[in-house]
Amino acid sequence: MASISPIPVSGTSPEISGLTARTISSLSLSTSPSSQFRLSPASTNARNWQAAKSNVSFKQLKPFATEDIKILLLENVNKTGRDILAAQGYQVDFLKSSLPEDELIERIRDVHVIGIRSKTQLNARVLREAKNLIVIGCFCIGTNQVDTHYAAKHGIAVFNSPFSNSRSVAELVIAEIIALSRQLGDRSNELHRGTWNKVSSGCWEIRGKTLGSAPGKGIIGYGHIGSQLSVLAEAMGMTVVFYDVINLMALGTTRQVPNLEDLLQAADFVTCHVPELPETKNMIGPKQFELMKNGSYLINASRGSVIDISALVNAMRAGKIAGAALDVYPNEPSGNGDYFSNDLNSWAEDLRSLKNIILTPHIGGSTEEAQSAIGIEVGEALVRYVNEGTTLGAVNMPEVNLRSLTMDEPNHGRVIYIHHNVPGVLRKGQPDSLMRRDKADGIVISQ
Repeated sequence: MASISPIPVSGTSPEISGLTARTISSLSLSTSPSSQFRLSPASTNARNWQAAKSNVSFKQLKPFATEDIKILLLENVNKTGRDILAAQGYQVDFLKSSLPEDELIERIRDVHVIGIRSKTQLNARVLREAKNLIVIGCFCIGTNQVDTHYAAKHGIAVFNSPFSNSRSVAELVIAEIIALSRQLGDRSNELHRGTWNKVSSGCWEIRGKTLGSAPGKGIIGYGHIGSQLSVLAEAMGMTVVFYDVINLMALGTTRQVPNLEDLLQAADFVTCHVPELPETKNMIGPKQFELMKNGSYLINASRGSVIDISALVNAMRAGKIAGAALDVYPNEPSGNGDYFSNDLNSWAEDLRSLKNIILTPHIGGSTEEAQSAIGIEVGEALVRYVNEGTTLGAVNMPEVNLRSLTMDEPNHGRVIYIHHNVPGVLRKGQPDSLMRRDKADGIVISQ
């Protein structure tokens, strides 16, 4: 288990930054460019506010020249994030697509920061070659595309955006609930082919009674997206129940049920909002479909591994499930094109042949608002980490967010020491003994 301990350093001198660089270099770990410490204006609104209130001038200590930081951004990271990083003077290299693994290894070897979305896979083989890498920014919610354990062991922080696209995903799910209950996809496709088919059989309001019982919507996973979705669903007249592995405070009149089975038996619409974990793989399979109400609906906007899609195909063909909407899949193409076929997933053509099924290409968070907010959230987190060593929001390290030093403390600096949580390790963390650490203890970040 990793720990991060702040070590105060008095009498800061140019030698401190050199010590950091020499220490990291001697350990063959991730490095950041080294130069004289220099002053910089505060970079966060909170600190600017605090300075205005107290008339205190803050100093931020950086053990590097900002322009020496090399950043690689892949997969068309939003302009808001690119602008934040470029404004710091970093060297920002931007690509609109992901890279094949071998090419990624070549490109990542000399960068200090990499920004990705969901397609780029940063596994141990790739990260092993990233000798200078200090931080990874995932401009998305998920981090399952990154080997976060390997990154933590090698002192590489990982940040993501857990909040910024929640509303976009919730709105998409609400739209799909209505579209499925009215069979809008089928009617639209028919009319595109020239067929006029005005029917009401099997079409329902989501307000009031649905499928012959009290209106029910079941949410699996009551996190940022699930909780927002519950508010929207209640506003449209739906009764909401949710299941989560931990006890959570419900919003509005939403009610938590004790287990997944109770939710499946009660809900007319079941939506999934869970992470990709061994425990969530195929969590909705043949047994779970049998428990669901006849004529119920399933929506998955979380991770493709959550649903056993072959079982879904069988349940829809049997009439057990009246409709489904999928935005994520076990295997997804690396780029746009005619790739959603049996070559990618063996059941793709069977899935595409079903009635009243909405298939979208992982666009839950793909709105202008969400991508702009993600760019800002992750971009600012990367700047804070690179410039200050702040790990607030990191998914694989303890959170450290210390107050800034002030101009009244001219002879003080800080060292953030990333190490294993073992007895005696901090004794090795003092500046006069940093050179004696062995490789297993971690890396040093100065601010």
